[in-house]
This record gives sequence, C-alpha cells and structure tokens, in this order.
Amino acid sequence: MMRRPILAANWKMHMDRAEAGDFIAGFLPRVEQASAVDIVIAPPATALDRVGAALEQSSVQLAAQNVNAEAKGAFTGELSPAMLREIGCRYCIVGHSERRALYGETSEGVAAKAAALLGVGIRPIVCVGETLEERETGRTHDVVGAQLAGSLAGITTDQATELVLAYEPVWAIGTGKTATPELAQEVHSFIREHLCGRFASAGNEIRIQYGGSVKPDNVAAIMAQSDIDGALVGGASLEPESFARIVQFDCPENT
Repeated sequence: MMRRPILAANWKMHMDRAEAGDFIAGFLPRVEQASAVDIVIAPPATALDRVGAALEQSSVQLAAQNVNAEAKGAFTGELSPAMLREIGCRYCIVGHSERRALYGETSEGVAAKAAALLGVGIRPIVCVGETLEERETGRTHDVVGAQLAGSLAGITTDQATELVLAYEPVWAIGTGKTATPELAQEVHSFIREHLCGRFASAGNEIRIQYGGSVKPDNVAAIMAQSDIDGALVGGASLEPESFARIVQFDCPENT
C-alpha cells in the first residue's frame, strides 16, 4: 500500500518569533516543488501564530508540540485542543520521549490527549520508543507494544487513519546515533503488525514516522524501508536548507 510520506519538523525549545519568521521565509521557496509529501512544522508555542500566518498560503501544515486533554479549566500554562485548532494547528505531537522522561507523561495521559485532539479535528502524532538500556536487554518490543496499547486506548477504528505514529528510539534522539534503516524497519514492522491487530485493515493506512537523528544524508535510505512513511526531525529541521533537503528526498521534480 502506498502511503503519502509525512515529514515533520520538531523545533523543540528553539526559535523566537523573529527567527521562526526568517526560517519560513527561507524555507518555503525551497520546497515549492515538494508536492509528493506532507510537510509539517511544530514551532514552540510562542511562535505558533507567527508561523501559522506565514504558512497560510502554502501546503505546509502547522503543528503544536504538546496539548492539554481538557477542554478548559484551571490549568495554568496549558493550551487546549480547541485553542490549537483556532490558531491553525492541524497536527500535534503527543507522548514525545522527552515529555515522558522529563515530565512524567504516561501512556494513559497520551491517550487522553490523542482522543481530545481527534475530537477537534487535529491529527495527533503519537510517539513511542525505547531507551538504550531497554534495547540492550531485549525489551524493545515489550516496551513499544505497551506504549502503543496504552497510548492508543480509546481510539476507534474509524479514527485510526487520522493518526500518525512516530517511532523514536530514545538512544538516537539528538545523539548523532541513528538506528540503521534495517533496524528501524524491524521495529516499524512490529508497530504495523500491532496497528493491524488493533485496527484491522485501517492499520495499513496509518503512517509511521521514524525519529532519531534524521539528516539530509540518511533520510533517503530510511524512507526506502517499506513500513517507514516519514520522519520526525529535530536538530536537522532548524535550518531551512537542511530541512528542505530532507523533505525533497524523493520528489520526482527534484530527481
């Protein structure tokens, strides 16, 4: 099955509003021909409005890096799904390993966020992945399987095709280490099997990104794998030229 590739930039806690505006001004002209993929940019919350406005006349979609599952209430510092939708977000990252590790986010909480996002028409990018210790002790499938089961709880088969999954081995994020394409494919295949077991044929339609030190010089080999449908890109997405090369890896117009 041919699934449309999705390449997403996760800027994390980088770029103020001016820097974000400069990035978009330098990036969009470089990707005018990148019609074969979906491109998503997730700036920090303070730059969402600036980036969203700059992207309005383009095909590039806006994403948030986090959300609160509640619709409203006394949750200081939080943003609701409806707030993100109002500002133009079409995607939102949930369950990133940094939020799981640094802020104690649970798969149960990720599931609530994913369901709340789908309720307002925002597609969640649900992240899963194992640590180095978990991989070295042979627990990758157990860990990733448990995260999938917990993080997708409550998602219906009808909603499944709106999901995006992101497999990000924690040991490869920001370290310069990258899982070999074959190693990444093995875990993506496991994730695909889990999704098909949970959502039947809809599992074959769900796009699964790889995240973990994706760069212009390794993205093509990663994307050549049968169950890898995109990339969630961190550091290499902070420069317009670098991220443009990543999203154009397989565009026929550029070959």
